[in-house]
Amino acid sequence: MKRFKRSKKKGPVTAKVVSYDGITFASGLEKYMYVALEAAGIETRYEGEVFELVEGFHFNNKCTERQSNGKGGYVNRGEKKVLNIKYTPDFVSYDYIIETKGRANEAFPMRWKLFKRLLSLRKDLRDVYKPQNQSECDETVRLILKQRNDIKYEQKKLKLNE
Repeated sequence: MKRFKRSKKKGPVTAKVVSYDGITFASGLEKYMYVALEAAGIETRYEGEVFELVEGFHFNNKCTERQSNGKGGYVNRGEKKVLNIKYTPDFVSYDYIIETKGRANEAFPMRWKLFKRLLSLRKDLRDVYKPQNQSECDETVRLILKQRNDIKYEQKKLKLNE
């Protein structure tokens, strides 16, 4: 008779916090992206811009519930200010925004859609990248460099035609 190994249920995957160059990154993939940008000579700001996706508001109704983490008593948690929803991408520059995301949590897809909607409403023309592994980080660097070289070529062409 064969015995089957019982697998213990594992919780959510959590990224390891990593420090490099005086910066504390939330994951090894973020550090990898930073090193790749730096090696290519692309200036960046780590978590350098915060976007407000939804404004805070005052909720006047009663709302009987537990805390959002499921702890505490089942009591009225309404009739107070609800905080805004913010989003901070990993890397920003004048021409791009990068969010490295190995494994997304349950809330991320909604926040990501709200973020892209906000960029559209603001008419923010920066290119947006969401690499999920190291090879996609390398491809992101290649695409940024290509975009910048294409723009320089177009600018040179315009000057020659003047």
